[in-house]
Parts: sequence; structure tokens; C-alpha cells
Amino acid sequence: MTVSTISSRRGFLALTGLGLVLAGCSTTSVLAPTPGSEDETAAALPMVNKLRASKGLSALTLDTPARKAAVIQSIRMAKAEEMKHLIGLGDNFGSRMKKSDVALPAAENIAAGQHTVTEAVQAWIDSPKHLENMLGNYRGLGVAVAKAENGRTYWAMVLSG
Repeated sequence: MTVSTISSRRGFLALTGLGLVLAGCSTTSVLAPTPGSEDETAAALPMVNKLRASKGLSALTLDTPARKAAVIQSIRMAKAEEMKHLIGLGDNFGSRMKKSDVALPAAENIAAGQHTVTEAVQAWIDSPKHLENMLGNYRGLGVAVAKAENGRTYWAMVLSG
């Protein structure tokens, strides 16, 4: 290998790395309307807070990082057409929350197939583990839905500390 080949490869790698860094920068908000997805936090929040109040717990607030994480997770599930917390090799809940700046501790509820936010929240209430999350020691909330190409809906709720 010659010096010019090594230098060319280093230059290419440096430019490629710079391109990847710049590709990660965007002025487009994740909360902006995304085809097939909707932020449903404002609709879900009164239902969750009514539940929490009935148990003597403090109200949650709209949390932008939790909303962002919920939108991202609902879109991921819709694209994969799978209801899963972890999608793909190396997926990690903690890393996803950190990437969206979600305050810890955090929890995530997911659901699929419900047609309305009311149905999704009720499904979580009817599930002991999901209910436990909604009644946990959290301050913020984000809820989103995305529709897969096959028409199935995928819901994500993120609770933040």
C-alpha cells in the first residue's frame, strides 16, 4: 500500500465520518407530523392523570423528550410490523431513552391493533405490568401511534422521571 493510497483512504474515511455526523443533524422536529404517525400525548394525558388521581398520585405532564421517544418507538414498530420493545440487533432501551434525552427512571408501554387512544390506554390499564408503569414514580408522559403499511396500528407510551 502506498502513502497516497493510505492518505486517500484516510481522507475518504474522514469525509464519510463527517457526512454521517452531519446526517445526524437536522432542524426537522421528530414531533412534526410524520406520515402514518401521530403524537397522542395530549389525548392520553387526561386519562392517565384521572387514573393516577384515583390512586392519590401526582399528575404527569407533557414531556417533549418522552413524546419524541414514543413517536420514534411507534414508527419503529410500524416499520417492522412487530410489537416489540427491542427491534433489531443491539437495540437497547436505555440507549434509546438517552438518545431522546428522556429523564430517568423511564418506562415504556407498547400496544398494537387499537383504533383509538382510549382503547390503547384501556389496554394498558387492563394489563397489570403496564398499569404498574402508569402508576409509577414518574413525572412526564409521551404517547404516540404509527400505522404500518398493512394498516395495523402500533402504540408507544413513554413515562419519564
